Amino acid sequence: MSSSYQALKPARPDLDSAGLPYSPDYGDIYHAAQGSLAQARHVFLAGNSLPGRWAGRERFVVCETGFGLGGNFLALWQAWRADPSRCRRLHVVSLEAHPFTREGLLAMWRASLAPELQDLAAQLHAQWPDPLPGLHRLEFEGGALTLTLGFGQALELAPRLEARVDAYFFDGFSPARNPEMWSPHLFRRLARMAAPDATLATWCSAGHVRRAMEDAGFLVERKPGLHGKRHMVAGVRRTLRTPGKARLPQAHGGPRTALVIGGGPAGAGMAHALALRGWQVTVVDPMAVRDGGVHQGHTAAACVPLIARDDNPRARLARAGNLRTWARWSALAGDAAPLRCGALQMQRLEGRAGDPRDALAALDFPADWVRWMEQDEASECAGLHLSQGGVYFASGMLVRPPQLLGALLAFPGIRHVQASVAALRHGTDGWQAQDAAGQVLAVGAVLIMTSAVASWPLLQQTGLPADAAPRLATVQATGGAIASWPSGRLAGGPSCVLGAEGYVLPALAGRCVLGSTYEEDKTTWTQTARRLAIAEKMPAMLADAGLATTDGAEDWWGGDWAGWRALVPGRLPVLGPVPQLPDAWVATAFGSRGFSWAALAGDVVAASLEGEPLPLERDLLEAIRP
Repeated sequence: MSSSYQALKPARPDLDSAGLPYSPDYGDIYHAAQGSLAQARHVFLAGNSLPGRWAGRERFVVCETGFGLGGNFLALWQAWRADPSRCRRLHVVSLEAHPFTREGLLAMWRASLAPELQDLAAQLHAQWPDPLPGLHRLEFEGGALTLTLGFGQALELAPRLEARVDAYFFDGFSPARNPEMWSPHLFRRLARMAAPDATLATWCSAGHVRRAMEDAGFLVERKPGLHGKRHMVAGVRRTLRTPGKARLPQAHGGPRTALVIGGGPAGAGMAHALALRGWQVTVVDPMAVRDGGVHQGHTAAACVPLIARDDNPRARLARAGNLRTWARWSALAGDAAPLRCGALQMQRLEGRAGDPRDALAALDFPADWVRWMEQDEASECAGLHLSQGGVYFASGMLVRPPQLLGALLAFPGIRHVQASVAALRHGTDGWQAQDAAGQVLAVGAVLIMTSAVASWPLLQQTGLPADAAPRLATVQATGGAIASWPSGRLAGGPSCVLGAEGYVLPALAGRCVLGSTYEEDKTTWTQTARRLAIAEKMPAMLADAGLATTDGAEDWWGGDWAGWRALVPGRLPVLGPVPQLPDAWVATAFGSRGFSWAALAGDVVAASLEGEPLPLERDLLEAIRP
């Protein structure tokens, strides 16, 4: 197991003898006896001169250590909501090593939350994530308020954050109970994100804590504490220099217009994420993308996370993508919304090392999110007689590509140019997409390449050398095909996504999609060969020989569709700014996870362009850069 991985241990709800929220693991209370709202207002809001400091700003970013019961966040939200001079967008990043479960959070609120915060708390509870390690992006007020929760040890998460912080809320259990939360190392790691006018506040006035904050680059002073406590501490950034290498996200300074090349999952996710933030986006693709484009006829696809014993980057990205897919697209209308049906991943016959039960034990993820099912339980869950048990992901989803892509690209602010791009040019008006005759098809201040294997050749024409984007230069195409059987041929079809050597999806319109092939050269595969390759994968999942057989199957095959996957070695996506090219980005090599990574990729790029805290950790961003 990776030395950096630590399984999350959720907080245990409890109250002390005075009825205050209490942690039996740390032997300390969560907030002052006067209540979390009074403490938040006196210490964290007033200590950071809020709400006054955000007046008239486009955005304001708060970083908090110790989310706990969310009292500071709810008080901040309430103050922002009530302020007519508030910033247009408020972003909060909060770290929590021991998040409460949904049930635990609700129980503690019933005992301690101020009545005036109940309505806001209900909105937070409705989006509260499972206790899974990593970053979780929540959005409120139509996206004007975001909460990025970092679940894990603060010292591990702090260097992985990407944000430009205007105010710090340093909270947590007392230094005697939890010294790591008040260590010089943590303050230095967080201070690298400080904006030039950043401020801080904390209830803790211990001398060694003040000195650690000063060493991190802040000028601090003691102020009167909340009733009954002599002192609290407030501070301001002392110099323009922060410890370590400062990497502060900067919002795009030019016109908020984007040129997206490619209208598949990556392009649609990108355009939608930008349009949600008020950008004007032009998508250029030779196909009629609002009718599904190249995915016309691709009736169903699966979005399923994966696990690895060491929780490696691919597993973390798959989990982050799965969570973001649901958060971003679940509210779409009708058939455009993903169907959360669950997914059962069975072991492949070859090439899969280790027992997944060992990984599940090591990861210790919540059983509500992922767990092992033995053969009998798995068969009952799927509604079919299966050949083996497997790993069950409750968050597994089915999407309908044409409907999903059409809905994303029909969002206000997105227009489509149906044409093939032959060249790209950068000039005073930004980026131009040109056809073979040199005619300008569309322009945008920012260029985003999402055209799979075609992205690299087009960027090369701008003079970009191969060593500038070594991962992008290795993108290759692999063909893939699906087909379908009548659901009656599969006893009505599975209730959840089934995966092993291949996959079977729940029935849509009386047919189950089966997949898929992996073709080095798509042109050499006949329809018959593809169907045979798919059918050969069925016995690894279906124990009923009558269901798995292909005898006499000619009459019930249908729904054939074939496309290309873009891949690079290591099977991680390629996502990030294109080196040496101004205002140019690329999102490609999503492989078989196009619909699993599209929403996440769109929000990563859009957040970068908007100067928001990023919804993905720095080490993962480094792993997927071009």
